[in-house]
Amino acid sequence: MTESLLLSAPARPSGPPGPDGRVLPLRRPGRWAAGFVVLVLVSQAAHGLITNPFYQWARFAYWFARPVVLDGLLITLQVTAYSAVLGLAGGVLLALCRLSGSPVLRSVSWTYVWLFRSVPLIVVLLFLYNLGALYPTLGIGIPFGPAFLTFDESRLATDIVVAVAGLSLCEAAYAAEVVRAGVLSVDQGQHEAAAALGLPRRYRFARIVFPQALRSIVPSYVNQLIGLLKATSLVFYVSLLDLFGTVQNLAGTYPGDVVPLLLVATVWYVVLTSLVSVAQFYVERYYARGALRTVAPTPLQRARAGLRDLRIRFRKETAR
Repeated sequence: MTESLLLSAPARPSGPPGPDGRVLPLRRPGRWAAGFVVLVLVSQAAHGLITNPFYQWARFAYWFARPVVLDGLLITLQVTAYSAVLGLAGGVLLALCRLSGSPVLRSVSWTYVWLFRSVPLIVVLLFLYNLGALYPTLGIGIPFGPAFLTFDESRLATDIVVAVAGLSLCEAAYAAEVVRAGVLSVDQGQHEAAAALGLPRRYRFARIVFPQALRSIVPSYVNQLIGLLKATSLVFYVSLLDLFGTVQNLAGTYPGDVVPLLLVATVWYVVLTSLVSVAQFYVERYYARGALRTVAPTPLQRARAGLRDLRIRFRKETAR
């Protein structure tokens, strides 16, 4: 048994034995050469980025944390948060309709997903922004009958409402596919076992199927948030001054600071997406606990392991 395991294990490449009989690692000059070339190119790009006066880093530092920029950043965060919550709620509802036994619900849900995945987001935002021209007043009442309550559409559809509504409508279409794929990823035996126990369908979904589907849904939807965060830059076209809209206005007022202002927006988007990426790593690590034997180590754990290996090597070298 031991011999078969040794024969089936892949052999690690190694070099010839050293003078003291130890097996030395195989030398890889091509890997070292490629790494050196990449380091030279990265260093050259960083040097050009820092020393080029065209970027005006002094003006970048002046604008980076100005109150007007931070106000636009706050609006970006608000729109992203509202759209993420509403989009996920709508996606869950649409996914349930797609998985429903009703042909009407399945058809309507499929049509919704097909439509909003086909139409560009900017078209949806502009259409909602000009919706008042088509429907000046909205009402609540009996379908095809009299309205009990009417109100002006222009007062209800403020800029932030239009932005959140447009982003949520499009986000729900993508979230629906994420949720549906997560539910379908649950093993069919789980459905059959729950049905064999005589559990109601609603209880089966809420307590057995959906918690297991979250292992696929949550990491994928956190990744979807990065696209949603960047998509908020389009709300500038519906007169909402988010981070990108604020930078655009300032660039029109101060044409000499166009490049540093664009760098300000770029760095803030990089910071926000990096924070979402960090959250995605820990969310995926949390939901992988039941699927993997060992979860991926955190950066802090990797740093500690590296320091521990260096200590061990140093002690071995000094012991000689």
